[in-house]
Amino acid sequence: MSFRLKVASFAALALSATAAVSATDISTASESQASVASLSGSVEPTMAPKTDSPIIFAAPREVAQPLAKADTAKTATSSQGSPAQSAASLAALVDAQGEPADVEGDMRCLAGAVYFESKGESLAGQLAVARVVINRAKSGRFADTLCGVVYQRGQFSFVRNHDIPPIPTASRDWREAVAIARIAMNDSWDSQAEGALYFHARRVSANWGKTKLALIDNHIFYR
Repeated sequence: MSFRLKVASFAALALSATAAVSATDISTASESQASVASLSGSVEPTMAPKTDSPIIFAAPREVAQPLAKADTAKTATSSQGSPAQSAASLAALVDAQGEPADVEGDMRCLAGAVYFESKGESLAGQLAVARVVINRAKSGRFADTLCGVVYQRGQFSFVRNHDIPPIPTASRDWREAVAIARIAMNDSWDSQAEGALYFHARRVSANWGKTKLALIDNHIFYR
């Protein structure tokens, strides 16, 4: 056998041995991985695909519904605070009435009583006067209309010859009187003298034997 043939045969034998060793290593590695899988129950992947965290929604929240307009007015009436707060709120209600249109009939009689009996006084005092006129008309003890109450003999000193004197309708006092008359007619605000049927000036010393309800500005109110 020539020298070159011997070298080629030797190289072939070496390659065969190397291949056999590699196959043995691969088989051994596979068996080892199978053993690990059987012990843990699963094979942990080398690079697990990244997934987004689940979104957790907050529990539904009850949202308070806005009060209806009528409910708001009622709440404001029932939650009157200090006299200053009440005056400010009543003033806002007066402003909301806008400019007075021509008023006639019972509304004019009511506004006239407010104007002549309490102009220049606080809005609370004007409202109390208006409520007295309305309470009388509802009581069954006086006339059953507002004009009837106002014109009743000997009740209101500003009435002359069964008539109301002329009123400067462009004045601020008349505008307030009409607004207060509307508020009283609609029962939009509680008076500090609710239920009153009588009142007189503070300067008058009257012994009526009636239940005193409130002292507002220049008047004392009774039931």
